Amino acid sequence: MANPKSTAQIAGHPLHPMLIPFPVACFVLTFVSDLAFWKTSGDFWANASLWLLGIGLIMAALAAVIGLIDLTGDTQIRNLSDAWLHAGGNVVAVLIELYNWYSRYAHGTEPIVPTGIVLSFVVVLILLFTGWKGWEMVYRDRVGVADQVRG
Repeated sequence: MANPKSTAQIAGHPLHPMLIPFPVACFVLTFVSDLAFWKTSGDFWANASLWLLGIGLIMAALAAVIGLIDLTGDTQIRNLSDAWLHAGGNVVAVLIELYNWYSRYAHGTEPIVPTGIVLSFVVVLILLFTGWKGWEMVYRDRVGVADQVRG
């Protein structure tokens, strides 16, 4: 049986794995900058968190659209429980970060300590889980992996 195919690809290279490092980095760095704000009360860190959340949300939306194309485009992928856990967990993470961003946008630095820090930490934990599930799909189920090596 052939490996599950990534529907959203360029020249055989799946797009989803190219996009996911951006929101992951932004959301993890949000947690780091929240901790820095907690320790320093510096406006720089509050602004950095707000920008990181905003950029992370935009990139997460793009990665989600591409991931949804892959999920709906191949029956083998749709039949993987890891695919649904990966997707569902990431939706939860994005919804948390959307609330996290909006609360800071609407109320300034007040929501950062402790609520923003806790939310950012919870998202980091969720991303560890969903990242694990994503790599399970690649390494165990060979999603998006070429069936043969080109010579």
